Amino acid sequence: MGCAPVGHVLYDEVMRYNPKNPYWFNRDRFVLSAGHGCMLQYALLHLAGYDSVKVNWLLFVSLSLSFCFDFRWCELGLASFWVLSTGFDFVLVSVTCVFLILGRRLESIPPVGSKTPGHPENFETPGVEVTTGPLGQGIANAVGLALAEKHLAARFNKPDNEIVDHYTYAILGDGCQMEGISNEACSLAAHWGLGKLIAFYDDNHISIDGDTEIAFTESVDTRFEGLGWHVIWVKNGNTGYDDIRAAIKEAKAVKDKPTLIKVTTTIGYGSPNKANSYSVHGSALGAKEVDATRKNLGWPYEPFHVPDDVKEHWSRHVPDGAALEAEWNAKFVDYKKKYKEEAVELKSLINGELPAGWEKALPTYTPDSPADATRNLSQQCLNALAKVIPGLLGGSADLASSNMTLLKMFGDFQKDAPEERNVRFGVREHSMGAICNGIALHCPGLIPYCATFFVFTDYMRAAMRLSALCEAGVIYVMTHDSIGLGEDGPTHQPIEHLSSFRAMPNILMLRPADGNETAGAYKVAVLNRKRPSVLALSRQKLPNLPGSSIAGVEKGGYVISDNSVGNKPDVILIGTGSELEIAAKAGDVLRKDGKTIRVVSLVCWELFDEQSDAYKESVLPAAVSARVSIEAGSTFGGGRLLEARAKRLGLTGLELVHQQERYTGSLALLLRQ
Repeated sequence: MGCAPVGHVLYDEVMRYNPKNPYWFNRDRFVLSAGHGCMLQYALLHLAGYDSVKVNWLLFVSLSLSFCFDFRWCELGLASFWVLSTGFDFVLVSVTCVFLILGRRLESIPPVGSKTPGHPENFETPGVEVTTGPLGQGIANAVGLALAEKHLAARFNKPDNEIVDHYTYAILGDGCQMEGISNEACSLAAHWGLGKLIAFYDDNHISIDGDTEIAFTESVDTRFEGLGWHVIWVKNGNTGYDDIRAAIKEAKAVKDKPTLIKVTTTIGYGSPNKANSYSVHGSALGAKEVDATRKNLGWPYEPFHVPDDVKEHWSRHVPDGAALEAEWNAKFVDYKKKYKEEAVELKSLINGELPAGWEKALPTYTPDSPADATRNLSQQCLNALAKVIPGLLGGSADLASSNMTLLKMFGDFQKDAPEERNVRFGVREHSMGAICNGIALHCPGLIPYCATFFVFTDYMRAAMRLSALCEAGVIYVMTHDSIGLGEDGPTHQPIEHLSSFRAMPNILMLRPADGNETAGAYKVAVLNRKRPSVLALSRQKLPNLPGSSIAGVEKGGYVISDNSVGNKPDVILIGTGSELEIAAKAGDVLRKDGKTIRVVSLVCWELFDEQSDAYKESVLPAAVSARVSIEAGSTFGGGRLLEARAKRLGLTGLELVHQQERYTGSLALLLRQ
């Protein structure tokens, strides 16, 4: 209710979009970082004419908000829009109307696939750009969206045709401001000079626990000015519509820095007894207060009713949006006539089309190739791909020289060089992941990657989980993947990390063992545009193994050596990453003892699980229960690969973590047994 005026001005007067084609490339982007206020966005999408939020599914709109709201509360939001068109101003009427439509309480939780989930989800609701919910993630996504616009504009715009030209708008609240990720991302936004990023700070001074005076008393204005943002204050966000319009106009006039518009609002605006209190944030108003608020706002209509004048006013956005897209399409036709090569490349990015034969650029290796760390082999792959994939860009959290992620043929993406493709994130792992999510969701052909030490995924796990949830195909290049990382010690040694990402849905956890497997991991990562990939790469040198292959990686698990017949080896040795070499050597030793040994690379469990039962049986036959799994990490989760006679060798305690030599010796002894 408090943000309804801002939402109305944006969707009804400012933003350029086509409701019938939510994926029109040159649309303005909107991100609701304060995702718990999703009914505002659903209301706006419905009024604007988006098919994803038609009335026929609004019956399912109790949302997961039912955990805290009596949905008669939401009727009031609808009323506030109507009041503006009649007694107060037209602005509040429209959006509040749809709050009422959306706000009828249902007795059950929304079904799977509901178009109005409890926080905005891009993969469920066309018109929603990114999935938000965990506070601060959305504003970081918005930075990624704005970065993508600036990058593409620098590459493709011409003096006579600015073919890439759109804004990114976001609404964030006090909770977003408190989360550290927002400061990380906003610091970068200012450093990069993202002038087409305009963020509205809903300054209502209320959080779930009460007034923000109990925990949040900093001057947000001063902080953002210090970061390098242009800051505007709208003191009356409840009814100051002209002030909101003026602030947006001023923000658009500032080209070299992002703008924060602080809009001071009243939470629960219109409720005569509970407005401006934390009880409105997460509790039902109650029947009496609902009735009192309806009377206060002058809302005479029944639930699920949108007045005809509201429908008529908003109905223009469908034809207007179609006209905007048609105008841009005509502009692109002119662009293509003058700049054919650039037009072809831009279209491929818009459509997510990879160049024909791109995978042939990946390097291949033989056992005679020199041993090397897979982080170095990764850099060879990245640089090979950057020459043929125009949408590949990314960088590291201040570890490029250690993660080996620099694209040597490109410079650094900076404020005055936005066309370049090396992105310097600084020591900001959390926002790095979330920014890459925004880049990936800007258009299908952009393929962002980001890098740090594998152990520091702990700093960015929330963003990585959202990559998986919102189907953003980010490539996470994680080096220093085990205890073999030099002098840094246990604080930098990832132990449980492989298991934790294997437990995360819709994400590929790849741990290549050599050059061919690293190339295969990149092929998989590039092809998977709707699920992220994590590449765990070694610091230490590893040999290029006989039998390794790119094609094998695509299946997740495959046989690299085997002296058995009839799919009946005596023992199966399973390894990943640096431990595949150990498994291969152990196999050679045991074969000298007369055993038939199969060595299996299980580079990606998720891909292996997706193979046919027949293929999986050909690699890990059920009849062979003598199996040994070797991995320098937690043994958690490995039991499903093994049988009663099997052993899973890994790291289970700090003693083994601290004593790598003792671990290696113990491993050799156990393999002999």
